[in-house]
Amino acid sequence: MPFVKNRKKSITLVLGGARSGKSRYAQELASGFERVTFIATARAGDTEMRKKIDQHRRDRPGNWKTVEAQRNLGRVIDSESRFADVLLLDCLTFHAFNLMTAAKHGARAHKKHIQELGHAIQAARSSVIAVSNEVGSGIVPEYRSGRVYRELLGQMNQAIAQIADNVVLIVAGIPVAIKKAQA
Repeated sequence: MPFVKNRKKSITLVLGGARSGKSRYAQELASGFERVTFIATARAGDTEMRKKIDQHRRDRPGNWKTVEAQRNLGRVIDSESRFADVLLLDCLTFHAFNLMTAAKHGARAHKKHIQELGHAIQAARSSVIAVSNEVGSGIVPEYRSGRVYRELLGQMNQAIAQIADNVVLIVAGIPVAIKKAQA
């Protein structure tokens, strides 16, 4: 997708399962913009994750700005959207995990955070592409923490999908439009 000047600001949510190609697809969308800021939410907690993060870095164009935001995602969106044509948030899945492991959490705090995140995305001065795992099609987790996580991420995905202009589900590398902006 070539760069288009005077493009209307939009919000796109890219969903998919693990290794579905959602990050690659989101990067293709972002490559149509001139000034891209990649907002990384993952933490390199172990060797496997460090390798995955390093691979993602190598896969991104060198002229993209990268900002790590394990916390305060709303503030980062606000400040970075001033200097970018598009923010690529990769990914909400890790952001939900970061919320769960924060000192202050619980259903009420999670709901408030999701509302604040949605507001920050809507108020962004740039377009936003958010990537997230679709967890609603999986099995019910055996452990309570897994069920709480699934609930949090499901609520976050629903909230962002509601405000998004476009929602795309990636299945085996194939994009399927779930919601498309009116022309």
